[in-house]
Formats: sequence, structure tokens, C-alpha cells
Amino acid sequence: MSECGSKGCGCATVPTIAPKAQANPTAESGTAVYRIENMDCPTEEALIRGKLAGLPGVVGLDFNLMQRTLAVRHELPSLGPVEQALTAIGMRAVRTDEASAEQTTKLGIAKMDCPTEEALIRNKLTTVAGVADLDFNLMQRTLSVRHAPHTLPEVLAALTSLGFDTRVLDAKEPAPSSAASAAPATNWWPLGISLVTAAAAEAVYWLHNGNHWSVVVLALVAVLTGGLSTYKKGWIALKNRNLNMNALMSIAVTGAMLIGHWPEAAMVMVLFALAEVIEAKSLDRARNAIRGLLDLAPAQATVQQPDGIWREVDAKQVAIGSRVRVRPGERIALDGELVEGRSTVNQAPITGESLPVEKTQGDPVFAGTINESGSFEYRVTAVASNSTLARIIHAVEAAQGSRAPTQRFVDQFARWYTPIVFGVAVAVALVPPVFMGAAWLDWIYRALVLLVVACPCALVISTPVSIVSGLAAAARHGILIKGGAYLEAGRKLRWLALDKTGTITHGKPAQTDLIIWGPAQPARSHSLAASLAARSDHPVSKAVALTASAEGVALSEVAEFAALPGRGVSGSIDGATYHLGNHRMLEELGRCTSELEQRITALEAQGKTVIMLVGPEGVQALFAVADTIKDSSRSAIAELHALGINTMMLTGDNPHTAQAIAAQAGIDRARGNLLPQDKLREVEQLAQSNKVGMVGDGINDAPALARADIGFAMGAAGTDTAIETADVALMDDDLRKIPTFVRLSRATAQVLAQNIALALGIKAVFLVLTFTGHATMWMAVFADMGASLLVVGNGLRLLRR
Repeated sequence: MSECGSKGCGCATVPTIAPKAQANPTAESGTAVYRIENMDCPTEEALIRGKLAGLPGVVGLDFNLMQRTLAVRHELPSLGPVEQALTAIGMRAVRTDEASAEQTTKLGIAKMDCPTEEALIRNKLTTVAGVADLDFNLMQRTLSVRHAPHTLPEVLAALTSLGFDTRVLDAKEPAPSSAASAAPATNWWPLGISLVTAAAAEAVYWLHNGNHWSVVVLALVAVLTGGLSTYKKGWIALKNRNLNMNALMSIAVTGAMLIGHWPEAAMVMVLFALAEVIEAKSLDRARNAIRGLLDLAPAQATVQQPDGIWREVDAKQVAIGSRVRVRPGERIALDGELVEGRSTVNQAPITGESLPVEKTQGDPVFAGTINESGSFEYRVTAVASNSTLARIIHAVEAAQGSRAPTQRFVDQFARWYTPIVFGVAVAVALVPPVFMGAAWLDWIYRALVLLVVACPCALVISTPVSIVSGLAAAARHGILIKGGAYLEAGRKLRWLALDKTGTITHGKPAQTDLIIWGPAQPARSHSLAASLAARSDHPVSKAVALTASAEGVALSEVAEFAALPGRGVSGSIDGATYHLGNHRMLEELGRCTSELEQRITALEAQGKTVIMLVGPEGVQALFAVADTIKDSSRSAIAELHALGINTMMLTGDNPHTAQAIAAQAGIDRARGNLLPQDKLREVEQLAQSNKVGMVGDGINDAPALARADIGFAMGAAGTDTAIETADVALMDDDLRKIPTFVRLSRATAQVLAQNIALALGIKAVFLVLTFTGHATMWMAVFADMGASLLVVGNGLRLLRR
């Protein structure tokens, strides 16, 4: 019997045996088995059956309510519709059969440069059975395909039929290191011959004052040598019912030759081929910005062998724990921890810091950074494929693959623009001659000009180039942005909430006061507090522990240690329970007195944080700890205010300390005594009417970071979690990177607006010129490809910021 009465379904006494149930359904051809955790009784079965039974391709449904399984017999190329339907009715379904082991294969496609190719590939692969998802990264020329087992050969065959040379890549390897991501070599000889013969056709046409058999021959040579690849691509696109630029250009050039415009057809094809090459080279500049990051890490490392000999080894083969030696002036090949020697290291390639950083034993070093002075040895802490630099590259690649809001809008616009203009071109070719008695050749020519104008290539390519350039420029300055959406959203920030410790302050507070309270013994109280503080990783506790260690205070064994978020810590020492924590903890323990409140208030008014040791008999000691504000924090807050962004500090520290630190840093508002949920509440209130950013570096900040429109993680270098989860990761602890991010976001928005205006403006001008009869085909192709080059060049300006 199933007991699901708690859901209100009214079937607590209904047997769970359903017709056609299978005790242990197994996967077979055309059968998918799901485990549905919230499918308990016939009420859910009826709901699911009603939703799935009408889906085309679903042959049968076999329920087993006792095992909470559903076997779907189907004739579907993909189970996406089934899973979407289950999700729509709130069913949590997970496939359990062997066929559910979908794979994701990363492919390198050397000639996939722009959305023209993406649309062609997407239309082709969505018809392949077993392909579940396609994730394109045009800037790196990669395609990630999520597919069923044994489907990959069919995917590769489909890509080959489209004329693409494809290779399978290692999913863990950054795309820039693969040959597939590099630009294919350009064969300049055919293009040169085409350019010469097209110019000769124009000259002969002018000399003869019209067409001549030599004009036809020269034009054909120009078209075939310079435009054969365009014709091939155009034919493939037409076969797959795709009106891309190659198809439109092939139709336009062929039409021009058929109506006798031989020299113009030849010159149009040559200009198109030349512009495509120049555009591809320009796009490679954006690609190279990320490929350049990969080149920062040397391929070889000097590694100590088991016999003690030092030998040059391929960095990819070096294992964790290996000992590596670095000489002055060398780049560091792998992440590690310094074990012998000392030096200064230029970390600018990773963190964007302008000054070298002193490194001594125990300090981390990062792949791609430069050892400037002394020689040292370090122990490897991450393999080459998982270094901080590799994770940065992976993150930037993933960000490039994601579509920013402007790019999604442009893609949707382009999807409708091309067929509409193509339809207009057909109408231009037919309507005036048929219904108005106009000259056929004249209006067919205008229609061909419209076909050249019809491709939205400049518009579509303008956004990804700008976004990728912005992402690469940010990465060079130690700002890792996790997607174009966040780069675009940065310009809209109106409030920035900041954690205090480690964000605004250095995060290394020192103990300033020790006050014994009541009849407690000073040495014993200091020992008890230090014993608890030594078990905590909170900066305030660390300050107390460090002072005790420096004074040689003996520590006691702590049992039942517990961290109390937003309050402090507790533990059992010699059978008695002790607490070490803040004012909030004191109030919750009911140990506050007016005299104690006065002393705490006086210390907090000085900008100090106060924690108390509380034992079975009450408060035994007060410890005051002070942190110092970073100079960079003051200048960062001033820059944010100059950009029109308000600031608020959110801290678990007491309100007096919060106000004192905020006043010193120039922060607009401060909130103290905040637990993680309180920080979340403050961010939610700000987010009701403003775009809000949140800056933090700790677990306590996670809820607020997640809720903010943009979450900034401080000091992400070497930290897996921050790099993977933050919207924007600042690779060092310098808050001045946030104003830099905001300025870059605003500059990117300006470039995007300029590019869209350029692309659409040029199109609009030539549409008008076409209808008035003033536009020619070569002018149209010049304008179309010229617009593409303009927007690419404009987008690449961001790399210089």
C-alpha cells in the first residue's frame, strides 16, 4: 500500500500495482526507463499517462509504482519532448537504463567561422537521430555535441556531407591548443589569378564598349578560380534548404552572368572572396587573444627525478607532488607551492597585479607567471590541464560560447531578415515587369543587388566579436567574466554590496586588547580562548590564536568543537562547555549586562571587533581585534561613486565597527550583525528596484552572491570554487578591478550599439539605393563585406583597453 496522503492526493489506501507493470523493466531498443521520485500512486500515473500518451512517437507506457519507474516505448529520435513533458507537470525523472549514458563530444571544425555555418550545421544535425544538444563556439571553431552512444559516426558523416573537415578534440584540452581551432591556411594563388582576370575583364569590356568573347572567358576564369569554394558552399546550403551568404552570392553572381553582366559578376565574386579572407584574418585576432593566454605557460619544466637528477620534462607529463626548479627570468610551468628559496614573481598574466609579489616558503605560485629575481623550487599542486591558467582559459572559452542578450536579439532578427529580403528580391524581379510593364533585365538586376544586401553577416558577427574582445581584455587584467550576459549587465549596476573582512579590509586582523572579566584567571582564560580560536578559520579567531602562539600560551584539547555561523565557536574543554563569539552569541546565551554592553560599545566605537569567552560561570574575557582597510579599497569606492554606483557594506561584525570601517572607506551605508540569510535579505531588498552586485570571498557570502545580479568573487587565483561559481572572479584582492569591469562593460555596450547601427544603417542605405536604381552589385558587395570588416575592427578595439 502506498501512503501519499500527505500530498493530498486521496489515494493512501489504493494499491500501487498498475496494469502492464514490469517488476524490473530493462532498456531495449526504443525503450527508455525513468525513475520518478515523486511518482507514488495512481494519481501521478494518471497525470503522466495523460501528458505522455498523446505525444507523437510514444508507443506505450509501462508503470511500476512500487519501484517508481516508468518505461517509455517510443519511436523518437530524441527523448527531449518526453523529458520536457515530465518536467512541465513537476515530475523529477532520471533515466536509469543503459541507453541514458549520453556522451558529449567536442569537435573542431576548421572552416566554421560565422553564424552562416552554424545555421547550416544546426539544421543538418538536428535531423540526426540521437543528437540531444548542440553547443557552438564560433570564436574557437568548436562544437560540443551531446548525443546517444554510437551516434558519433553519423554526426561526423553529416558534417562531411556539408563540406566541413572535422576532428574529435579532447574535451579537457583548451581549444586554442588544437590545430582545429587555428585558421586554415589561405591559398593566395587562385585569389590572385581571379583578381587579375576580373580586372582584365573590366578593362576589355571598357575598351570594346560592351561584351566580347574575351570578356566572357576572363570573367569565367575569375569566377571559377576565386569563387569555386563559394559555389560549393552555396550548393550545399541550397540542398539543405538554407539561404546563407554563400547561397545568395552564388545566385546573384550566376544571375548577373545570365543577364550579361560578366565583368561585374567576376568582380563581385573576387571582392566577396577577398573580403571573406580578410574577415577571417580579422576574427583570428580575437581568437588569438585567448590562444595567447595558453602560450603563457612553457611547454617544458625542470623536474627532479627519483635519482635526484634535474631534467627537462614535458609539462603535461608532470605529476602532482613533483619538485620543479625555476631559474630567474623563467616562466613558471605549473601551479605549485614554494618549498625552497625565495623570489619576486610577476603575477600580472594571472591576477593583473602591476607590481611583482614576494614569494617565500609555503606561498602559492601559478602557471604562466614570471620568476623575476631569485631561483627557487616548488612542489606541483595541479597538473597542467587543471592549473589556474587552464581553468581561466576553459572559463573564458565557455563564456565565449554563451550568448549575450544583445547577441540573442541579433540572431533572432537575422533569422527573419534574410528570408524577408529574399522574398522582397523575388517580388522586385517579378512585380514591376509583370504588372507595370517595366524592363525585365533592369529589375532582375536590382533583385540581384538585393540578394547581395540580404545577408546579415555584418550584423550577426558584430556582437560575438565585441563580446569576445571584451572578455579577453578583462582576462588580461585579472578579471574573469563568466559570460557575455554579465559583461553587458555590468553597465547597469546601481548598487554594490561588499563584504568587509578580506574584501574591504586586509582580512588579517590583529589582537589589540585582552580584558579579563570578573574573577576569571588571566592565564587560564587566555589558554581557553586560544584553544577554541586555534580550531577556527575565521580571521578574528586567527588573530587571537596568533597572539597566543607568539606569547607561548599553552593550548588545551578541545572536544565537541562546533562552528556557529555568524556567532562564533564552541567546544568542550576538561568536561566544561565554552563559547568564543560575538555580541549576538552573548545575547543568545543570555550573558549580557549593562556594564559589559558599555565596555563592548566603547571598543567597537574605536572600529574594533570584540569577541567574548563565555564559560559555565559566565563571561571570562573580552578580546578586541582590529583590521585595517586596504588603500585600494578607498580608491575603488571613490571610483565607483564617480561612476554613479552606490555602495553598502554587509558584515557579521558589530554595527559600531561596521559604521567605523564604512566611514573610513567612504562607503554609503553599512549593516552589521548580519548572518548569511541577513546578507541575502539586504541584497534582495536592493534588487527590487536596482541592478545589484555583491562582492565577497567567503562561504557566508554565497547566498547573497547567488542572488545578486552579478556576484564578484575576490582573490579567485588558485581557487577552484570561485572560478567555477562566480559570475565575475577577481583574480587578486584588489577592489579597483570592479570599476575597471564597469568601464569595460560600458565601453562594450557602446561598441555593440555602434556596430548594430553601422550594420543596419549601411543595409538601409543600400536598400534605398537599390530601389532607386543607383546601387550596383559590386557596390553592394563592397558595402556588405566592408560593413563586416568595420564592425569586426570596431569590436577588436576593446582588446586594446
